[in-house]
Amino acid sequence: MLPLISEENKESVIVECLQDVNSWRKLMIHYIKEENPEINAAIIDAANNTSLDPKAVALGAYMTYKLLEAADAEINGTMSELTD
Repeated sequence: MLPLISEENKESVIVECLQDVNSWRKLMIHYIKEENPEINAAIIDAANNTSLDPKAVALGAYMTYKLLEAADAEINGTMSELTD
């Protein structure tokens, strides 16, 4: 099951992303390439093989990745607080 995305996390990622969409997208390309190259390759393949705007497809995928990453960190932080 995927972690629940909180309203706080959603707002935080949207604000971060929309400050400079092109720079943020490029930053995420490099970040995910290091963190999870298979996911990065899948995002690039999907973006390159769509009839939609490839940059928009990649942006949506990178935003989703960051949202899931933030939710996971929040859950793991909460879990570690409970076990301490």
